[in-house]
Amino acid sequence: MTAETIPESWRTALEPALATPDARKLGGWLKAEEAAGKAVYPPRGTRLAALALTPLDQVRCVILGQDPYHGAGQAHGLAFSVQTGTRLPPSLVNIYKELEADLGLPRAVTGDLTPWARQGVLLLNNTLTVEAGQAGSHAGRGWDAITDAAVAAVAERDTPTVFILWGSHAKKKASRIPALAHALTRTSAHLVVASAHPSPLSAHNGFFGSRPFSQTNAFLEDHGRGAIDWKL
Repeated sequence: MTAETIPESWRTALEPALATPDARKLGGWLKAEEAAGKAVYPPRGTRLAALALTPLDQVRCVILGQDPYHGAGQAHGLAFSVQTGTRLPPSLVNIYKELEADLGLPRAVTGDLTPWARQGVLLLNNTLTVEAGQAGSHAGRGWDAITDAAVAAVAERDTPTVFILWGSHAKKKASRIPALAHALTRTSAHLVVASAHPSPLSAHNGFFGSRPFSQTNAFLEDHGRGAIDWKL
């Protein structure tokens, strides 16, 4: 696949996906892109940060993104998150607005969501790399099978977990994962919180007022898994 090291807790779950032809080609393709002088984000060593920071057996909530931010110094391996000191992207600004409205928490100055990841919030993009300045440029190159397998590994557990789906892309990903698709339409051990995407283009179409954070904490507390401290 890639030169990245698969975290131990995820290895068994991801092995079948890593053996697929597309996944096998992915590492070589990424190397060729970089050898051709193309900047690829996030940098090597951080592309599996979501899995490294949130072991499979500790996942309490999954937030699905599409692909990494494509600006220099932004992406660091966690969906919707940017490195400390980086200007907050519009979608993250709207996430913070909803967090304030939902839980009364002040809007954070930092865009680094690592504290959420360390509490069991899996911040996973569908595609884990992108070419600088080219949103969606690495879609269909082999990441889908790997990230689908990661989400499936969480959904197939009996452990009650929250899946936050923002926008049509996240919902489509959920629909192709049997255990999660079941949770979308039937009684399940899990909670699915779906709404519009926090992008400025769609946030007013159902993201604002969706209260994903309080819903998540209420569900987790009701199932003995403890509330997440969303304050940054």
